[in-house]
Amino acid sequence: MVGYGWQCRKTLRELRFVGIACGIAYQVARQFACVTACVVACALAYATPARAQSPDDSSSDTLHKLNESVDSLIKKVSPSVVQILVTGYGPLEEGERSSTSVIIGRQRAIGSGFVIDPSGYIVTNAHVVNGAQRVRVVLPLMTNESSASAALSTRSNIVNARIVGVARDIDIALLKVDGVKLAALPLASFRKLRQGEVVFAFGSPEGLRNTVTMGVISAVARQTDLDSPMVYVQTDAPINPGNSGGPLVNVDGEVVGVNTFILSESGGNEGLGFAIPSSVVNVAYHQLRKFGHLHRTEIGIGIQTITPTLATALKLPRAYGVIISDVKPNTPAMAAGIQIGDILVSVDGRSAENLPFVGLQFLSRDTGEKVHLEILRGGQQLAFDVKVMEPPHDMDQIAALADPEKSLVPALGILGVEITDKIAAMAPEIRDPFGILVAARAAGATVEVPLATGDVIRTLNGEPMTTLDRLRNALKALPAGASVALQIQRDDRLMYVAFTADSQ
Repeated sequence: MVGYGWQCRKTLRELRFVGIACGIAYQVARQFACVTACVVACALAYATPARAQSPDDSSSDTLHKLNESVDSLIKKVSPSVVQILVTGYGPLEEGERSSTSVIIGRQRAIGSGFVIDPSGYIVTNAHVVNGAQRVRVVLPLMTNESSASAALSTRSNIVNARIVGVARDIDIALLKVDGVKLAALPLASFRKLRQGEVVFAFGSPEGLRNTVTMGVISAVARQTDLDSPMVYVQTDAPINPGNSGGPLVNVDGEVVGVNTFILSESGGNEGLGFAIPSSVVNVAYHQLRKFGHLHRTEIGIGIQTITPTLATALKLPRAYGVIISDVKPNTPAMAAGIQIGDILVSVDGRSAENLPFVGLQFLSRDTGEKVHLEILRGGQQLAFDVKVMEPPHDMDQIAALADPEKSLVPALGILGVEITDKIAAMAPEIRDPFGILVAARAAGATVEVPLATGDVIRTLNGEPMTTLDRLRNALKALPAGASVALQIQRDDRLMYVAFTADSQ
């Protein structure tokens, strides 16, 4: 017994490992039935490293301060983050690429959003509310309960919301809830954003409300398509389905972007999350609030990214930047003398090396304002001052033709405009010169029908709908519970909208 005890103490002094000491003690106890040896050896093993690796009080304080800072940030941001519940219609099954018709049916979706104005304006993704007939917002509960109790609480404050405006091309939508005062989040300066900056993603991934994840800015600006003017903030903060529309915030609680999509083969987070930059959100918010859609100002040019192959083929003076690929007739650009093949060097003195920068410059301009362009043509550098214009918005003009009384189709909850030769000329994408164009949504629909502004109602149960009176009479003639199929044109596709008629 003495020999084993001496060997055990020697091993402990030499190795200082918990596992080895406990193992030796266990062997002693097993062979000699000496429980005391095991207890003493283990006690020595745990005590010895503690003396060798005494806690660093300063490190502990730093970690506690980090915890406190994160906790403070969450308490600051969470009251402005909401969950969005959408009931609507969407494709039930996708056909072949060549198919011109799809069947759409009732769907439910969950997303996220954040309050951008205390009067009740909420920003989210356009794809979250796509096809929505009813939008509800789950407001955060103000509580002093512990985090565990709050997370397990079944209480909720759900209010109805209306869609103020949608910009599908940049995937931003603006909602409004009435009768509540909410804390708003400020937008960060995109110019100050830096790679490696710590950020937090808030939202409802997979429907799990009030969730926060932490990461860094992987890339300040990322393009998914060289010829797209859209740019994204890339982050490794875990983002999953349901996070869409939620804010990506910095350590000051400012929104640096709106979480919008992930690149993933599994369908879940793989550290490749993308957010719409705060600068784009800021412009979109003000225009959606004012107009309901984006009013894009321009000078009448088309632009593309210069690739090495393009530069070689056209013998361009440089193999990077932006080339003017189109100059539209009767526009300020044509009047100023800008030509196809010119290389855009700068906009108002700032280097124009990529499409997203140039696109944002024009998006944020006011109509009538002048923009200073530096152009490279061959070996010559030229300067132009070009007036910014706003092309007429087709839906603005069509909506102006809708009379709130004469154009109302109560059963569908829409304001419709009969398609005439004049309307067809204003909207050349319309397939055939007949039907009812949805100019606006209206309250009072007796059933939920997934129609959106810009849709063209072509037929009802196979019968062509050529006038508003014909559409209204056809709807009134339907018995309660009758099955209805509207054939509509949405964008460049034909599809069927099926629903059950309610009592009139």
